Amino acid sequence: MLPRLEHANLTVRDLEATLKFLGIAFPAWQIRHAGENDRKWAHFGVEDHYLALEEARDEGELQTGQYLRTGFNHLGFVVDDLAAVSKRLLAAGYAEGIDTEDHPYRKRRYFYDLDGFEWEFLEYLSENPEEYNQYPA
Repeated sequence: MLPRLEHANLTVRDLEATLKFLGIAFPAWQIRHAGENDRKWAHFGVEDHYLALEEARDEGELQTGQYLRTGFNHLGFVVDDLAAVSKRLLAAGYAEGIDTEDHPYRKRRYFYDLDGFEWEFLEYLSENPEEYNQYPA
């Protein structure tokens, strides 16, 4: 069995705001589990993969998401319709990142949630991994 991403764990400023962002991006996902011990938390996704989200207790716990230090940079999600995901996120007022890639076998877009976390969404234009996994030399 090949390795696969089962979950990623993120600390966020506002759990509800993050769940709203992800609900717009992935309408088929749902809260699998949620609770509150010393902080609010939720597992958001589907049966075999999800995001474990927990709400920060104070601003000092947040990660920067600026690629300046070890920690969360971004997660990449393959989607069937990149234009539809982009349209929903832009309509909801989320900021789009910069993408300079011009690739014949894939498209990608980056968006930022309210915590400043970067999320990458990819659409493959080929079913052949040798094509869509090509990178410049």
